[in-house]
Amino acid sequence: MHSIYEFITGPLAWVAWGVLVFGSIYRLVSMYNLARKKDASSIYYMNWKNGLTSILNWMVPLRSLGWRSRPAVNIVTIIFHLCLFAVPVFLSGHVVLWEKYFGVTWWVMPDHVADTLTVAVVLSCCFFAWRRLTKREVAFVTRPMDWLVLVIAALPFVTGFICYHQLFAYQTMLVIHIVSGLLMLALIPFTRLSHMLFAPFTRAYMGSEFLGVRHAKDW
Repeated sequence: MHSIYEFITGPLAWVAWGVLVFGSIYRLVSMYNLARKKDASSIYYMNWKNGLTSILNWMVPLRSLGWRSRPAVNIVTIIFHLCLFAVPVFLSGHVVLWEKYFGVTWWVMPDHVADTLTVAVVLSCCFFAWRRLTKREVAFVTRPMDWLVLVIAALPFVTGFICYHQLFAYQTMLVIHIVSGLLMLALIPFTRLSHMLFAPFTRAYMGSEFLGVRHAKDW
């Protein structure tokens, strides 16, 4: 089991991070070239001041009209994304790995806080799954890939929770936890998880069009 652990935290991790970095660069460059080909004017009237204004307003809870019409979705979405970022970055076990391989370290989140945020991510995923099953307008646009992405996002947190509490088969669950986390990283550029890359540009585009062209708010 030790050799498996060394492999997945070594060579396999390098592969996953490489796919994430180079895959993201490829997707961003490809989308930029596609935008130039299909709608070049949109690039030239992109205004980053207007775009940033739109991004910031959409990040404020219940600020936009769309969010106010679905307050529960807004709050859960914000909690989900904050925890999805904070736990992997500031978890003590992950910071130890960064220090081991790169010699860098930073603030570590207390384990009980990380545990609570992990539960928040899992519950958020359950909420999103419930909406896909019960809301007709959501179910209509839900595809198998959407379910796969939801499972990919939840699995590292579910297995991490099991590992932390050592509920059963600790070493096996640790391997699944690490592999599922690396899988999520590698799939970001090639699945709907790619909204992590494109959402800021999409929102900046909308803000530029509404504020700069239509002279109206888009929130």
